[in-house]
Amino acid sequence: MFYLKIFDTPQRMMGLAQEIITVSQLNENIKYILEETFGFVWVEGEISNLRRPQSGHVYFTLKDDKSQIRAVYFKQFGRYRQGVSFELEEGLHILCRAKVSVYTPRGEYQLIVESAEPRGVGALQKLFEQLKVKLAAEGLFDEKYKKTIPFLPRIIGVITSPSGAVIKDILNIMARRFPSVDLIIAPVRVQGAEATREIVQALRNLHADGRTEVIIIARGGGSLEDLAPFNDEMLAREIFHSSIPIVSAVGHETDFTICDFVADLRAPTPSAAAELVVPEREELLKKLQKLDNRIKVGLLRCVEEKKDELDELKTRLRDPRRLLAGWQIHLDVLRDRLKTAFHHIEKNLYTDLRQRELRLLHQSPARKIEEKKEKINNIGRNMRRIFSGRLALYNEQLRRTAVVLESLSPLNVLRRGYSITRSMAGNAVIRRADELRVGDDVNIRLAEGSIDARVKKVSRG
Repeated sequence: MFYLKIFDTPQRMMGLAQEIITVSQLNENIKYILEETFGFVWVEGEISNLRRPQSGHVYFTLKDDKSQIRAVYFKQFGRYRQGVSFELEEGLHILCRAKVSVYTPRGEYQLIVESAEPRGVGALQKLFEQLKVKLAAEGLFDEKYKKTIPFLPRIIGVITSPSGAVIKDILNIMARRFPSVDLIIAPVRVQGAEATREIVQALRNLHADGRTEVIIIARGGGSLEDLAPFNDEMLAREIFHSSIPIVSAVGHETDFTICDFVADLRAPTPSAAAELVVPEREELLKKLQKLDNRIKVGLLRCVEEKKDELDELKTRLRDPRRLLAGWQIHLDVLRDRLKTAFHHIEKNLYTDLRQRELRLLHQSPARKIEEKKEKINNIGRNMRRIFSGRLALYNEQLRRTAVVLESLSPLNVLRRGYSITRSMAGNAVIRRADELRVGDDVNIRLAEGSIDARVKKVSRG
């Protein structure tokens, strides 16, 4: 490093000719003096001549109404190190922290910017628009990610200032609309440098508590600077990743914040948020009454339809006695057919036997006669055994059929101690106690005989 010697007298300046330095050495000395003298400074001005080469660095001129200075914003000191939370743009007014230095190849002094922040309302609006475009491109505002607000939450979390009109309005509206709803109030600052951090921490605390079903983030109206905590990227991402539905009620109806766009539901005012989250109790009672009436009408209509179906089935149901008589007739037919067949076979056998006897008489072979007799005897025994077996099988089938028919007979049920009660007025079968009234006349059918009675007491259930 070469140091520039400063001479305070003409005599000393005369000696300068004997110590010649190069341009590079002069610029290096100037650079050293500037960096050691000024170090880091805070400089405010407007950006102009902005350039972004492929290197990733940002070159621009910082100016005011009287002067200007070159500036460079190196990639490693910029947004990658959280030095800037917004995009540098032409015409933007900023306040930057920078080191005064010299670009020695051209002998130009410049500012090496380390961090920057926007200045003025226009800058805040620019920052708002930039963040809005960025988050929208990432999908944080998409409707498909919006969670449904519960119809009637039992516990509601409210993140707002503990003082002021906002919390009072919310409490009054909720007490009027549905008093039984519980609130968990998370007090935070809603303005200033620490507001965003407190709101984010309140969200995390409500999630950790686990009781809250919906969260309202609320504050009153204000300027763009007042609403700055609700235009913060960290808060937007915390809301987006929340597992609990969030309602944003920040500012007045005309105010829009990043919090409004990323929340699951935006309310124009804090009072409107309370009305959107909590239904009115009286209105719910009216709806429930209407539903109750509709259910009663539907049940009565269903009962009438089932009665009609039952009457139709009763008319279609055949009398078991008629069914049993039909089986008995069929059994008699089978028995007659069996007797006829047996008689026919017996007659044929007898005829055949007589023919064989006549043939034997003509031929008179004694041995063959005995063999034929034995054969005939065997055939007779087999036929009797066959016909006896068939007859026993048919009798067993008849017995089983009679048992089934007997079990299906209502008379058999009555023999076990049951009875059938009919109304004397309409001759309808009584199945439930609530179909009768005290004083009604009824007929009680038993297994043997019937009883006419009058109802003295009705027990339901």
